[in-house]
Amino acid sequence: MDEAVVRTVWWEPGAVCLLDQTKLPKERATVRCASVAEVADAIRGMIVRGAPAIGVAAAYGMALAAQKSAATDTVGLLDELAAAKGTLDAARPTAVNLSWATSRMLEVAREHADGTVEAAAARLLAEAHAVLEEDDVVCRAIGEHGAALLESGARVLTHCNAGGLATAGYGTALAPIKTAHERGKRLHVLVDETRPFMQGSRLTAWELQRAGVDQTLITDNMAGHFMQRGEVDCVIVGADRVVANGDVANKIGTYTLAVLARAHSIPFYVAAPTSTIDLDLSSGGEIPIEQRDPEEVTSLAGHSLTPDGVRAAHPAFDVTPHRLVTAIITENGVVEPPFETDLRRVVRPGPAHQS
Repeated sequence: MDEAVVRTVWWEPGAVCLLDQTKLPKERATVRCASVAEVADAIRGMIVRGAPAIGVAAAYGMALAAQKSAATDTVGLLDELAAAKGTLDAARPTAVNLSWATSRMLEVAREHADGTVEAAAARLLAEAHAVLEEDDVVCRAIGEHGAALLESGARVLTHCNAGGLATAGYGTALAPIKTAHERGKRLHVLVDETRPFMQGSRLTAWELQRAGVDQTLITDNMAGHFMQRGEVDCVIVGADRVVANGDVANKIGTYTLAVLARAHSIPFYVAAPTSTIDLDLSSGGEIPIEQRDPEEVTSLAGHSLTPDGVRAAHPAFDVTPHRLVTAIITENGVVEPPFETDLRRVVRPGPAHQS
């Protein structure tokens, strides 16, 4: 395996195993989830994070539900799986990969409802393995398509962590950067810290360092300065949901970068698998925005940053309007405006892509 690839999600008999991303980069620890509730808690608690990675974790969570089922027939198993899907989907509502994965697993269970519970459970575990394996293929295809957009010497600004840690191992927004680097292109990445959870400084910087990609860490409020000085050639971000008109939900602060990029005539690219595309929603205003614990804003690594009693807000995501997006890089190609028609061309039919 590529030395720069890290396992984020994997299966062990009776448990979904996760790399604990809350402890990176100082410690590499594993969390074993032996129930659907524990998988949901791990997703909610950011132990596993990134839209594709939590989709893989949710797929294994559904397989775990089947493995642990007390049902005596597949009718009862389907009821349990529907309940498991509800628990997992509610863990983080903005990322559509969660419901994409659980819908896919539930559909497989329904297709095998004429057999035994044991047979259905085995088939679901095989499907979860397939979800994981497909993620690597998809991300590497995103890397190939996106690398073609990067010239040698390009200075790329990225936000949050949409690398291998946000997927099953290779990444979405970092995939074009990694692939271009592997092809011998000389790149420099500006990594913003991504307050309040510091995914940029803790995770993206760690990944790029391991991959040997040249980088500079900046605070979130430095982005406009470097754009104004002509030191950013493009922005590449990931996505937690892309809707039918091309509006994009991603980590809070993404919209700000898109506005800055437009003001400085800098291309703004979104890298996302088609499993992140939700054609059921027509515009970004319909995307549910996760509201996280304000204490994640008022404290850092367990240390309070504010006077007692200060009130804080913590929307985990914002929505970037499609008019600010230059192109969306998917495993099936680069989609340019008009997104409303072209997104449908790259999406293959499936449970999460019904319209």
